[in-house]
Amino acid sequence: MDLFNTSLNILPSDGITDYYGPVFNAEQCRFYFDYLMNQVEWKHDEAVIFGKRIVTDRKAAWYGDRPFSYTYSQTTKQALPWTTELLQLKSSVEKISGASYNSCLLNLYHSGKEGMAYHSDGEKTLAENGAIASVSFGAARNFLFKHKKSGHRISILLETGSLLVMRDQTQKWWLHRLPPTAKVTGPRINLTFRTIVGQ
Repeated sequence: MDLFNTSLNILPSDGITDYYGPVFNAEQCRFYFDYLMNQVEWKHDEAVIFGKRIVTDRKAAWYGDRPFSYTYSQTTKQALPWTTELLQLKSSVEKISGASYNSCLLNLYHSGKEGMAYHSDGEKTLAENGAIASVSFGAARNFLFKHKKSGHRISILLETGSLLVMRDQTQKWWLHRLPPTAKVTGPRINLTFRTIVGQ
C-alpha cells in the first residue's frame, strides 16, 4: 500500500471529494475481497420505496465501535463489532485520509445488474460535513455525482483497491449513485467508513 498516494478533488465546487486511486496492491485486494465475501455477516438490504418495503438483491452489513443504530431508506441497522480485518482496513484508510471513523457500511453487488439510486448520505446520525471514505474491491464500476441545483454530472471509475473520500459540503450539494450496467458480470464489495454522532 502506498501511503504517499496523491489525491485529486473531482468536484468543481460545493464540496471536496478526493480520489486516491488504488491504495491496496493486487495481493491485498485478493485477500480482502475473499475475506469480505466469505466472512462478513451479509444480509439482503431492505428499503422503502413509494411506501412499499422491498428486499434488494444487494446485500449489506453494518459494523462499528458500538452497536450504533443507523437508519436509511426507513430501515434501521444495529452495528456489529469490528473484526480484526475490518480494523486493519479502517486503520489504513484513516492514515491515508487523515480522518477518523467509528463505523462502516458494507455493500455487496453480485454483478453490474445491481446498483444504487441517486442519494446523499445526509442522515442526522452522521457527523455534519464529516468525511466518508469509500473503499472498493472486485469489479471496477462507474460512480456518478450530480449537483442538486445545477444538475452537473461527474463520472469516475472506481477500481479495485481504490479509495474515494467525500468531505466538506459534498453531501449537502451533491447526489451520488452506482448505476447498473450489463457490461459488468463480476461482484463488487464497497466499504464506506463513517462517523456516527450522538449515540
